[in-house]
Amino acid sequence: MIKNFLNSPTRKRLAENFLSLSGLQAVNYLLPLITLPYLVRVLGPEKFGLIVFAQSFIEYFIILTDYGFNLSATREISIHRNNKEKVCEIFSSVMTVKFLLGILSFIILALILIFIPKFRNDQLIYLFTFGMVLGNILFPVWFFQGMERMKYITILNIIAKGIFTVCIFIFIRKMADYPYVPLINSMGFLVAGGLSLRIVSKDFGIKFILPSFEAIKHQLKEGWHVFISTMAISLYTVSNAFILGLFTNNTIVGYYSAAEKIVRAVQGLLTPVSQTVYPYISKLASESKERALSFIRKLVVFVGSGSFIISLLIFILAAPIVDIVLGSQYQSSIIVLQILAFLPFIIGLSNIFGIQTMLTFNLKKDFSRILVSAGLLNISLALILSLLYQHIGVSIAVLTTEIFVTISMFICLKKKGIKIFGTLKVWEHMKKF
Repeated sequence: MIKNFLNSPTRKRLAENFLSLSGLQAVNYLLPLITLPYLVRVLGPEKFGLIVFAQSFIEYFIILTDYGFNLSATREISIHRNNKEKVCEIFSSVMTVKFLLGILSFIILALILIFIPKFRNDQLIYLFTFGMVLGNILFPVWFFQGMERMKYITILNIIAKGIFTVCIFIFIRKMADYPYVPLINSMGFLVAGGLSLRIVSKDFGIKFILPSFEAIKHQLKEGWHVFISTMAISLYTVSNAFILGLFTNNTIVGYYSAAEKIVRAVQGLLTPVSQTVYPYISKLASESKERALSFIRKLVVFVGSGSFIISLLIFILAAPIVDIVLGSQYQSSIIVLQILAFLPFIIGLSNIFGIQTMLTFNLKKDFSRILVSAGLLNISLALILSLLYQHIGVSIAVLTTEIFVTISMFICLKKKGIKIFGTLKVWEHMKKF
């Protein structure tokens, strides 16, 4: 079976998608490493912290408008990709829901900016940052993933990141230029979103049709558990900088966020694996659950070994990394980077246990329960530890929560009779991968 897979068109398609997404992640990794050292030095911890706090706040609206479609709609597009009429129906109903949620998001933002002083004082920053939500609505990543045409995601994201990077060095020269950072970022998102819709229409021949109420209802139902899970995940990802900003100050947010961005950038190197194999595993499981599980087992060894080495290097080299990337103003970020260093390894495993396995084997409710529990755990820990230990406390809360998620998912799968590690030895997996 393995030889057939290695010589199949499926392998070639997966390899092409993986290389496309790897190219994207390389850009996502390299460009921030170019702009981050420049921004943190020009803006300083306080203004950099404000920008990150605004992004953390606006991220909630991105999650709301995504509504879990990056997984639920991806799966549906993947299954029905050869039925153009069905794909048009899925595309139209998902885009309709996203636009309606976008309108709701802007109304909520407007009310917050009007009535809450902390946000009213920096209205322009939040309005400029909201452009990310609009660009994200326009960019149907879930469509390209479902069609397994990831090269479009790569090209469009490179355009968006390229616009941001070039404009940062042109227009951001002093601390007073900080309001232009979210504006430039949103411009990149909007350009990529507009171009993506043109590609969907021109290259794939997908036209928008007025969706039926039943089609909209179906998409809302399909995405619900993933949406709840994503919201729960946000309680221990974007919420951390947000909580720090509420209970401390922008400078502390800057210390934490600068180190976290380094870890998240490295963690992003694993994203191509997840995005590439998810549609494949979904389709494979619909044909043979045994073959899907066999593939997942090999994935655990491949991702686990690679991410562990990366995490270990971050932990050991934390001090020189901070000195080189962030500068002398961010010495308080070293301990944060060391605490968060093993997130790529821990999250790499939880992604396989959760998204690749639990969702594939229709354990959506268990998946949601674990993430909701984790979100509540993180919020509780972050609220307490941020008051006691500020950025260090929040880092500990994040690490604890991610460990809880990974262990809980593994135990759940074991109880359901799904043996991730199977009976093969690790070395046998690595030779056959």
